[in-house]
Amino acid sequence: MTAVTTPIPVATRRVSPLAGLQHTMTLAWRSLVQIKHNPMELLDLSIQPIMFVLLFTYVFGGAIANSPTDYLRFMLPGIMVQNALFATMTTGFGLNSDLTKGVFDRLRSLPIARWAPLAGRILADTVKQAWSIALLLAVGMALGFRIGNGVLGVLGAFALLLAFSLAAAWISVLVGVLVSEPEKVQIFGFIVIFPLTFTSNIFVPTESMPGWLQAWVKVNPVSQLADALRGLLVTGPESGPIITSLLWGLGIVVVFAPLAVRAVMRRT
Repeated sequence: MTAVTTPIPVATRRVSPLAGLQHTMTLAWRSLVQIKHNPMELLDLSIQPIMFVLLFTYVFGGAIANSPTDYLRFMLPGIMVQNALFATMTTGFGLNSDLTKGVFDRLRSLPIARWAPLAGRILADTVKQAWSIALLLAVGMALGFRIGNGVLGVLGAFALLLAFSLAAAWISVLVGVLVSEPEKVQIFGFIVIFPLTFTSNIFVPTESMPGWLQAWVKVNPVSQLADALRGLLVTGPESGPIITSLLWGLGIVVVFAPLAVRAVMRRT
């Protein structure tokens, strides 16, 4: 007698876009809920930028701008840019932790969209970014910072900074996938982001720097983004820095997003 075998159905990875979006939202919520069990994750995005604002305002404000309040108007938008760029490193740090701890391997066994874990991680970190931006702005206003362009200026600054941060997060994703330990993501951040932000016009005007350094500061994307936020929040929107910042963000996405997605797919 010939045995009759019934083929075992193979699980498929294909899900509808709507289901994939639901999976993304669920995994993003998972990342946010973890803050309740690990509040230091959110404190890192809160305490350090507040310390920067307080120290630079009251230690250097009088020397640079003759008034802490005047210096705060110049410096706070730049601090927001610096904090946002450093915060993108949390995306790579968390992604690497999930990969090394086998979280992604467990998620692969579930009938969810393959891109949902990565999208959920990025979405959750974008929410954390929004919290950090709002906190910095609130602290600045408590110290004397005043918004010159109303609600529309604030919304524009939020949108521009979040869009650029979302673009820069792809660099963090790529680093997080390529390195073997989460701590190496932080090392990359200090090696690249730290000098990039301090060789910009975040803390001092470009005119106060040596001529050879001014040439770099003027083309530094951090300077362009800081000028764009100063225009949106204080002096009035200027199309030049805003458009340049958007083009920088688009260029980063075009270069690093495909590389990051390919690296994630290979590793998972």
